[in-house]
Amino acid sequence: MSWLDDLFGVKKPIIAMCHLQAMPGDPRYDRNKGIDWIIEKAYQDLKALQEGGVDGVMFSNEFSLPYLTSVKPITTTSMASVISRLKREIKVPYGVNVLWDSSASLDLAVAVSASFVREIFTGVYASDFGLWNTNCGETVRHQHEINGENVRLLFNIVPEAAKYLASRDIVEIAKTTVFNDQPDALCISGITAGAETSFPMLEAVKAAVSDTPIFVNTGVNKDNVRRQLSIADGAIVGTAFKKMGSFFEQVDRYRVEEFMSTVKEFRMQR
Repeated sequence: MSWLDDLFGVKKPIIAMCHLQAMPGDPRYDRNKGIDWIIEKAYQDLKALQEGGVDGVMFSNEFSLPYLTSVKPITTTSMASVISRLKREIKVPYGVNVLWDSSASLDLAVAVSASFVREIFTGVYASDFGLWNTNCGETVRHQHEINGENVRLLFNIVPEAAKYLASRDIVEIAKTTVFNDQPDALCISGITAGAETSFPMLEAVKAAVSDTPIFVNTGVNKDNVRRQLSIADGAIVGTAFKKMGSFFEQVDRYRVEEFMSTVKEFRMQR
């Protein structure tokens, strides 16, 4: 039994994104509505996702645009406040992602008792957010320093809006990441949120590191989920669950139910 089976209790789990509104200090933060409004919006999305039947939830500061690769403390503390206020309503396994700061993601995970984080832990990139560097060894040591050993690490090895500076094939990156860094899972993405992940890329990575769980990280919808899950060990879904399939909208319970119905049929047929 893999850790995915143990944590989620199903094969091919669907982790739904609960996108938090802009945090205090962010350009889009609404001072008049304040933190209570952020909590209410998050609660509405969480309720729709859980009632729609998802297997897990991941909270992220998706509307903290433009993102930082080293976030301000107010972002992490605000997210901790929001998630803590929601904890009694969370019925499924949950994780966190502080965009785009791996250490802050781990700090938040420990603070709110999250089971997993998704982040960019490895590589150096040219990105929309500037030169983007990482230090996986330092991050993992930080994880142990804050007693976060039980937090599962989902490595996104195809970061959105960024390109690896070295000329390296994705399969090579997957192999060396697994060997050197021992991730709990790899995430394979499209170029941005909602962009479909390349199926040939997904196939190639899974074939290269077959013993490591692979999540398809962007662009999964009810029309392609069967194909993507025929290779991937799970999926992380955000935009497809929203009204009109629009990134900036809130979650539509009907879209979640329709998607999860397709997933459940797929599981039964395997």
